[in-house]
Amino acid sequence: MRACHAFLQPGDTLVVPALDRYGRSLKDLVNVVGELRGRGVGFTSLHERLDTTTAGGRLIFHVFAALAEFIRALIASGTREGLAAARARGNVGGRPTVATPEIIRAARDMLRRSAPAPGPRSASRSPRRWCRLAGSTGRRAPAGPG
Repeated sequence: MRACHAFLQPGDTLVVPALDRYGRSLKDLVNVVGELRGRGVGFTSLHERLDTTTAGGRLIFHVFAALAEFIRALIASGTREGLAAARARGNVGGRPTVATPEIIRAARDMLRRSAPAPGPRSASRSPRRWCRLAGSTGRRAPAGPG
């Protein structure tokens, strides 16, 4: 994209197949189109039929940008409200816990004793692997009794 921008001269028009193929985000797209306009370079999107070389095209581009930002804010607000409602019902969300207190206690006991995990090829299996725990699980879990 930088090479393309460096190649463009005042009076040129950059033609893209669609807006979503050009910018990483809406803010980025608006900034890039503004920078091109400042250099005297037009911008045209074939899919949306936008041409920022005209006053009407610039108006439509900014209206689309404002609507997209508004919709993104509505989605974010609805998501936050939905998560709050789920928490109020007792749903915490996220990945389910794999390690029960008993499994964590058994893994800690094995680590403390430096005992291999039970089962075939026990010498090659660490207590964390035997209990299917991530490396940080034993450190994050509350110590509890035992």
